[in-house]
Amino acid sequence: MSLAGAAAWPSAVSAQAQAPAKAAPPKSSPPGPKQQTSPTAQQAPVSIEQALYLIRSALMTLNDANRTGNYTVLRDLAAPGFQERNTAANLALIFSDLRNRNFDLGGAAILAPQLSAAPALDADGMLRLTGFFPTRPLQINFDLKFQVVANQWRIFGIAITTPPAPPVPPEGAPGARKE
Repeated sequence: MSLAGAAAWPSAVSAQAQAPAKAAPPKSSPPGPKQQTSPTAQQAPVSIEQALYLIRSALMTLNDANRTGNYTVLRDLAAPGFQERNTAANLALIFSDLRNRNFDLGGAAILAPQLSAAPALDADGMLRLTGFFPTRPLQINFDLKFQVVANQWRIFGIAITTPPAPPVPPEGAPGARKE
């Protein structure tokens, strides 16, 4: 899925800003023990817990905007480039399909997301988080981009699609869950 458009996922809705100069990730880290890494090991830009928070926060903010029809908070919490490129009215138009279908993104608050790739910085220094929530009957696919602003990750791009969830394997079939 492209944050700039909807070509990769059918019925994708997305908004983003133009990429600015590279930004450094936040210098602060959450309290707790630091993991030791070897000099050759690549350190993730955020922990899994931070990634989960960013994903859920972005989707719940969008969900609230869709439920109320008010996209100013989503816009105001985003990176300055996102704000410059997207008015609240533009965001209402971009996400009108989700809003008109009364699609509830609430599954993002309670289910664990399945990441397509580990959290990573792109060539512009933006944090990219992609994956899906295994909701049914429609799955929530997300592609999020965050920029560091004042030492905080802020939304720079957001794309959401809701394709049909894959079929559940029949009981006893390989890959079927046993409860």
